[in-house]
Amino acid sequence: MSEDDRTRAMRSPGDGRPLPPRPDDGLRSGGAPAHEVPFGGPGAPTHKLPAASQTPEPGPRTVSPEEPPRGGSRVYGRARSGNSPVRPLRRSKGGEPSDPTRPRRRLSGKTIVKIVAGLLVVLLVAAVGLFFWINSRITGIDGVLDEYPGRIADTPGTNWLLVGSDSRKGLSAAERKKLATGKAVGQRTDSMMLLHIPDTGDKPTLVSLPRDSAVTIPGKGRDKLNAAYNGGPQLLVRTVESVTGVRIDHYMEIGFAGFVNIVDAIGGVEINVRAAVDDPKAGLKLKKGTQVLNGAQALGYVRTRKGGALPDFERTKRQRQFLGAVVKKAASPGVLINPFTSIPLAMSATDAVAVDSGTGAFDMLSLGLAMGDSPVTTVVPFGGNETVPSGGTAVKWDRTKALALFDALKNDKPVPKNVVDAN
Repeated sequence: MSEDDRTRAMRSPGDGRPLPPRPDDGLRSGGAPAHEVPFGGPGAPTHKLPAASQTPEPGPRTVSPEEPPRGGSRVYGRARSGNSPVRPLRRSKGGEPSDPTRPRRRLSGKTIVKIVAGLLVVLLVAAVGLFFWINSRITGIDGVLDEYPGRIADTPGTNWLLVGSDSRKGLSAAERKKLATGKAVGQRTDSMMLLHIPDTGDKPTLVSLPRDSAVTIPGKGRDKLNAAYNGGPQLLVRTVESVTGVRIDHYMEIGFAGFVNIVDAIGGVEINVRAAVDDPKAGLKLKKGTQVLNGAQALGYVRTRKGGALPDFERTKRQRQFLGAVVKKAASPGVLINPFTSIPLAMSATDAVAVDSGTGAFDMLSLGLAMGDSPVTTVVPFGGNETVPSGGTAVKWDRTKALALFDALKNDKPVPKNVVDAN
């Protein structure tokens, strides 16, 4: 067997490559069998191959200048351009082949602006809706700031009278026991503060008014300031205006239940406890140092009379310290932006507080911003005690320094440092 015959025997028919020619072979197709088939017999080809002389010789191809060059291969049945190797197409998420050479679509500047504008509109609508919702939930007290004969004229700045009452309203028997609030019925003032927000842009001033202060109550004579509240918020406002010379623009009070709920709504409040406190009557036991107090602990902290040479004076200091801390946290971005804290806070605050009928959500926001501005804090300067006709001993104010304090507030001027540090 010749070498050509051995090659033909090793090659499989139809593998696509031409067979080595035999001397007596004419032109044959690349898929022709490796052995000769008798003409006309079974398996004979059904067509004739053209003679060698009839096959046209390939010549140079003329390409038009306008015609783009053709590649030497086809991709998925389409003529491809260029001479680079064919790369497989990647599948897109939808299952369709994606062209890796096609650039990804990017958002245009106009599209981004539209998206941002849409989000801002949604946030604005939500904020406006939340504002009106809060405003509708605020409880107003009619007649608190009504005019009366001889009322002082309006004074510069904005003045708030903030009252914390010991009302047990809204607390169950179990809650009163847990919070150690006692069983007293009715309500009295537990704390009173005067907040002055100046028009000059200076820091606000927060002044504690000891509830046992000896004052003259219109129509009732000399008594403790707390007694004025027994006649209602309107009489309390009139009494404060007459003894300070400062006109009250807004009134707000809060009870025990609301106090606890607000603190818990913001996740507690951080307080620097200056001395360890152990007061079973207030249900309180705290270590010295900075710590986060929950609602029940915060209530006990501002109510306890333990500690200090002047327990009531120390109590007013703790009240101012706590009020500043709770309002500052409530107004922080972490609370306001988070709907899981801001909405419960809004619900707790509107359920807990009562204000004069002319005060709305915008005014309360102004109050929060002022308290978050680290106001100057002090207490009315006092010196000695005074026995009041109703019985008992009341705190007597230092007349000279107290007048200097209230004159500065009603004239919208900073309180003299010697007055701030008087006690």
